[in-house]
Amino acid sequence: MTPVHAAKVTTTVGGVDGDLKLAVLAAMEIEHYVGRDVSAAQVRRLYEAVPAQVAEALEPYGYYDATVDGSLKEVPGGWEALFTVKPGEPVVVEDLALSVPGEAGKMQAVRRAVRAFAPQVGQPMNHDAYERGKAAIQAALFANGYLDARLSAHRAEVTRATRKARITLTWEPGERFRMGAVRFEGGQFPTDFLQRYVPWSEGDYYTQESLLSLQQRLVDADYFSVVDVNPDIEHAKGGVVPIVIALAPAKRSIYTGGLFVGTDTGFGVRGGLERRWMNQRGHKLKTEAIVAQRLKTASAQYQIPLPGPDSRSFNFGINYKDEASDATRSRVTSVVANETRQWMGFTRTMGLHLQTGDFEIRDRTNDDFAVRGNSTMLYPQLALTRKRADDPLFVRRGYSLNLLARAAQKGALSDTSFLQLRADLKWIRAFNWRNRLIVRGSAGTMRVGEFNDLPPDLRFFAGGDRSVRGYGYQTIGPVQNVEVTSQVPGAPPELHPVVVGGKHLLAGSAEYEFYFHRKWGVAAFVDAGDAFSGTDYRLKVGAGAGVRWRSPVGMVRLDIGVPLRDREDRSAYQIHLVIGPDL
Repeated sequence: MTPVHAAKVTTTVGGVDGDLKLAVLAAMEIEHYVGRDVSAAQVRRLYEAVPAQVAEALEPYGYYDATVDGSLKEVPGGWEALFTVKPGEPVVVEDLALSVPGEAGKMQAVRRAVRAFAPQVGQPMNHDAYERGKAAIQAALFANGYLDARLSAHRAEVTRATRKARITLTWEPGERFRMGAVRFEGGQFPTDFLQRYVPWSEGDYYTQESLLSLQQRLVDADYFSVVDVNPDIEHAKGGVVPIVIALAPAKRSIYTGGLFVGTDTGFGVRGGLERRWMNQRGHKLKTEAIVAQRLKTASAQYQIPLPGPDSRSFNFGINYKDEASDATRSRVTSVVANETRQWMGFTRTMGLHLQTGDFEIRDRTNDDFAVRGNSTMLYPQLALTRKRADDPLFVRRGYSLNLLARAAQKGALSDTSFLQLRADLKWIRAFNWRNRLIVRGSAGTMRVGEFNDLPPDLRFFAGGDRSVRGYGYQTIGPVQNVEVTSQVPGAPPELHPVVVGGKHLLAGSAEYEFYFHRKWGVAAFVDAGDAFSGTDYRLKVGAGAGVRWRSPVGMVRLDIGVPLRDREDRSAYQIHLVIGPDL
């Protein structure tokens, strides 16, 4: 008597690939035993069942005559099963009749779903695609208010002898529903306040797009931890569907704090408190303080939201900033009042700024301050910002655009007159998970009465982490010879060169990133630009390489840049460290 023993089985499948091969492998029971011990009787039973399993698996793809040629042989250590699948000629759609009568069939979303239906005439009768196409048309009807839409005729006839299929689908849309009363449940605000977020009027036609818009507005308001917007179909009647919004309050107070480091700021600590709502009208308060080696700030902002289609709000703030760089130092107190709203795809901010403070401009030859001044400026400002990103933590396709205009009139609480325009653009495109191209550019210009009365933070400088790397922060700009007290007692003042900033700015950058790991990559970059006045534009070029780390707290960028065209700084280099989002 021959002893019964167990062995392992291996399989090889040919003749099909892609989705067909995946379907075949999933259906073959013998595939589930690969690498497991099986007896001779088991493996023969599994082998003989393969043709029927393959034939059944390929029918949903339109192949009704599939056959399998195979062989099973015993090899050292187990069994080897070889299969060649012949799917045969597919059943092809000969006739397709889709009908959505009435106004429903004329709606753009419904027409788009009908045009995208598959399989089309001449294509294999793919059952999965057929079900997806039906569901897409049904979803388009539902999303546009036809909540009772149903299929009144649905036939898919397959003739195996001729390998032809006929599809007939007819919808009965029914009545188009309208928006009914909106009911808020669980919120911490009065209904009158919440109602201002609703982007439709009672009686408008129902659309899922409107519901999604409302949900996004409530999420963006940052008042709630849960926002669930749903039509109450169970209580819909007379062509009107009520809308129910379930809300849960978010944590009212948010405390933030932590350490940070940046090339331009040095090591520092930040802390803040945000009150998501102060009262029943949804007012907000945000405070923050930063203490770093070269930057100290304190700010408070009070926001009065005015919910509506343009997400409008009034904002009032007070800020103090003490900032030192290789070129300047300033201590400025400012008061701001502005209005923010959505406008033509941009976030538009219009307001009035009042700032006053002292400033100093450094003499680079002896590391002392050669220019000291005091300035008060009152100016209106208009800012337009637009940002698009597929992933805010690691952008693969996206951009940001910032446009700025501001002006002041001498005598109206301003020490000098000026008109300033600025534009900043950053564009990111990934070709695959390993490669990214980042391009950015900045341009600015101004007309000014007395340039020396303009504080440094309203002048144009270049150089630094987000400008021309290879140069220090704010070290690129027009140079003036300024009288400086001599270090020698009794000696006359000396003339020293000082970077005082310019009236114009033009800079650009191109950067390529390569990721050898999901979290780690390297970069190479070239930056160029200058801050200048008049026609004294002298292009500064910096280039270098860096390391990228997708850390749990955001992107970390460490770069080493060197100047390429500056003889004085040719042997110098700058280390730049930036932590934060791409846009």
